Amino acid sequence: MSRSQIVARRSLMIGWDAVSWLLALVGFTLVRHEFTLSERMWAISLSYVAAAMVLQVIAGLYTHLYLGRSKVGSFAEVSALAQIVLGISIVLGVVGFLTAPVFSRGLAFVMPMLAILFMAAGRWVFRTARDRRRGSLGAGAPALVYGAGDAGDQLAALIDSADDAPYSIVGFIDDDPSLRYLRVRGYRVLGRGRDLVRVAQESGAEVVVLAITQADPQLIQDVADRCTEAGLELVVVPPVREMISGRVELDKLRAFNVADLLGRRPIETDLSDIADHVAGKVVLVTGAGGSIGSELARQVRRLGPAKLILLDRDESALHATKLSLDGDGLLDTDDTVLCDIRDKDAVCAVFQRLAPEVVFHAAALKHLPMLERFPEEGWKTNVLGSLNVLECAARAGVQHFVNISTDKAADATSVLGQTKRLAERLTAWYAADTGLTYLSVRFGNVLGSRGSVLDTFRAQIERGGPVTVTDPDVTRYFMTIPEACELVLQAAVIGHPGDVLVLDMGEPVRIVDVAQRLIAESGKSIEVVYSGLREGEKLHEVLLSESERGRETGHELITQVSVPQLEPADLRAGERVELDLASFGIEAPARADAGERAAS
Repeated sequence: MSRSQIVARRSLMIGWDAVSWLLALVGFTLVRHEFTLSERMWAISLSYVAAAMVLQVIAGLYTHLYLGRSKVGSFAEVSALAQIVLGISIVLGVVGFLTAPVFSRGLAFVMPMLAILFMAAGRWVFRTARDRRRGSLGAGAPALVYGAGDAGDQLAALIDSADDAPYSIVGFIDDDPSLRYLRVRGYRVLGRGRDLVRVAQESGAEVVVLAITQADPQLIQDVADRCTEAGLELVVVPPVREMISGRVELDKLRAFNVADLLGRRPIETDLSDIADHVAGKVVLVTGAGGSIGSELARQVRRLGPAKLILLDRDESALHATKLSLDGDGLLDTDDTVLCDIRDKDAVCAVFQRLAPEVVFHAAALKHLPMLERFPEEGWKTNVLGSLNVLECAARAGVQHFVNISTDKAADATSVLGQTKRLAERLTAWYAADTGLTYLSVRFGNVLGSRGSVLDTFRAQIERGGPVTVTDPDVTRYFMTIPEACELVLQAAVIGHPGDVLVLDMGEPVRIVDVAQRLIAESGKSIEVVYSGLREGEKLHEVLLSESERGRETGHELITQVSVPQLEPADLRAGERVELDLASFGIEAPARADAGERAAS
C-alpha cells in the first residue's frame, strides 16, 4: 500500500469517527426529543458535539490510534476507541454539569454510547468490504479445511487477513456431528470426514488442509490415501511442538510427509525437574556424533549444564555436532573428546580428568544385518564397551547414568537385541552395586537418524529404485529424534536405580507405508520389491518381553520394567548369561582368567 493510500485511509477513519459524534446527536435528538429542543439546548448540544469531535481527533492522534497502532476493526483497536470515548464523555459530562444548569443527562450517558456504535459500525463495514474484495480476487488455491477447531479457526483468520494468501477457503469439514451448522468466520461446515472427496468435488477444492494438530496416524493415512485417489493436494498444519506458542502460521503449513505417519501425540515434559538434574552439572554424552547423541547434546545444552562433554570415536561426526552446537569447529577444548569406548583405560582417564556427574550413554553399533554378520563387533562395542563406560563412571562417582537401549532388547532374537539386553542388565547391576541412579531407556526406531530406513529408501529412490522392503506386513515403532530425546531426559528424572524405562512409541507403522509415502513425495514411479525377513529380524517388534510386566511411572508415555542383574565377572566368565557366546564367535574364557580380570 502506497503512502498516499495509507494517508487517505487514516484520514477517512478520523473523519468517520468525528462524524459519528454528529450522527449520535442526530439519533439522540430524534429518538429522545424528536428534534424539538430549545435554542439553549441546541447550543449546548452542538457545543458538546464540537468539543467531542475535537477531543476525539486529538486523543486518537496522541494515542496513535489513527497512526496504525492496531489493525482496523480488531479487538485491540475497538477497545482503545472505547477508552477514548469513555474519557471524552467523563470530561465533557463534568464540564457540562458544572457550567450549564440545563445540561441534559442524555448527552452525557446516551450520546457516547451511540457514538461508539457508529464508529464500530464503520469499521465493520470496512472489514466486510475488504474481506469480500480479497475473496473476489481468488488468488489462492481453493482449499477445503479438515478440522473446525481452534487450529482451523486460526487458519481461517490468517488466510482472511493475509494480503497474498496461498489458499482461499471454500468450506470446512469436521467429524463432529454437532458442528453440522457451524460457520467458522463465515465459512460453512459442509460435511463430515467421510464426505471429504464429495465435498471437495462439489466445492471445487484443489487442496485439503488438515487442521488437526493431534491427529492420529490412522486418520492421517486415511485422509492422505483419499486425497491421492481424488487428485487432491494434502497440506497439514504442523503439530503443536513445531509451532511457536501453539499458534498456526501460514508459512509453517507444509505438504504431508512421512513424519506425519507417526501421529501427533503431545509430549509434555517437566522442564523444571529436568533442569534441576542437569543445570550447573558436568554432563557427558557418549556417541555424541550420532543422531541420538547429538540431539541429546543439543537439548542438554539448553538446560544450562556447567560443562557439556562430547565423546565419540568418529572425529568427523564429533566435529559436526560441535559445529551445530556453537558454530565452533576448532575442536581445541576439553569438552570434545576423541575416544573409543572399547578402550577401558582411555575411557577411565577421561572420567577421572573431567569428572562428569551425569552420563548419557548413546554410543553403540546398531545396524542389525551388519551385526548378524559380525557379531563379535557388536559384543565388543555394545557389551564390553558399555561395561567399560559403566565401570569408569562408577569409579569416578557419576551420580546419574542413562543407558540408551532399544526395543529389540525385548524378547531379543538378534545380535543387536541380545547385546543391548546385556547392557541393560549390566546397568541394573551397577545401580544395585552403587545405589545410584543408573538406568536404561528403551525405545524403537528413530525417524531420520543416520543410517535409518529413511536414508536407505531415499537413496534407492534417488537411484530410480527399486525400493526394497523385507515383508509387506512388517511393522516397526518410530519416533522423531527430538521426541525420543525429550522423553529420554524426562525418563532420567523419574527413573529409579536399575529401572529399564520403556518409551511409548505410539502405534507401529507398516514399513511399506513409509516407503510408499517417500515415493509419493519424490513424484517418481518407483517399484517396491519384497526381499524377505533377514536373519534375527522380527515381523513385529515388541516393547516388553513376555516375562516383563510394565508398571506406571510419573509420566503417561513412560513405563517401567525390571531386568535381572548381570554381574560383570559372570559376563566375562561366560556363565549364567542368557546368551550363547559361541554365536558371537567368542570362546568363553576360563573362570580363573575372569576372576583376575574382575579383580583388575
